Amino acid sequence: MIGIYGGTFDPVHYGHLRTGLEVSDIFALQELRFLPCAQPAHRAEPEVSRAARLQMLQLAIANYPQFSCDTRELERTGPSYMLDTLVSIRAEIAATPLILFIGTDAFNALTSWYRWQALFEYAHIVVMTRPNFKADPLTDFYRERQVDDWQSLKSCTSGKIYFQNVTQLDISATFIRQTIAEQKSARFLLPESVINYIQVNKLYQA
Repeated sequence: MIGIYGGTFDPVHYGHLRTGLEVSDIFALQELRFLPCAQPAHRAEPEVSRAARLQMLQLAIANYPQFSCDTRELERTGPSYMLDTLVSIRAEIAATPLILFIGTDAFNALTSWYRWQALFEYAHIVVMTRPNFKADPLTDFYRERQVDDWQSLKSCTSGKIYFQNVTQLDISATFIRQTIAEQKSARFLLPESVINYIQVNKLYQA
């Protein structure tokens, strides 16, 4: 199975990386692809450039062979629609099961995504749950696709939804950007290689 983990990664931090490591192990993934979003469909493109966010992500995952960086959304123009991305990936991986990992907040907003129901034609969706974030009640559409055993995701290429608890690290990119803008240390929130890149390139300054 191949996993997809999207986000702006502005900047990437240990919350992202720890979650990625856990789901890679739990679901015995062949590969977990971090997918930096160029322009979120529901808000403006991040102030930090696409190239800088990509470079920080590449630095953060450099020592983890099970992780890779998928740049297709950065290379497209216009808003980054996940459906377009999954269609593109599916064309490349044929019948390999594909999992899209999303957080509870993203799941609660999923019905606002572009052609959201069609996502299930190309991938399974695993909702990464945390103690302080509650998923909305399931509709019939979700209940028909929900499975209670992750192993069943291996038996078909797409179409299922599964809920998986992951470790909660109370770290946010917003807090990191604010911390750096206030000239405070961001150590132990994100990798040293990323901190060094931010300092050298004077990112997130007030």
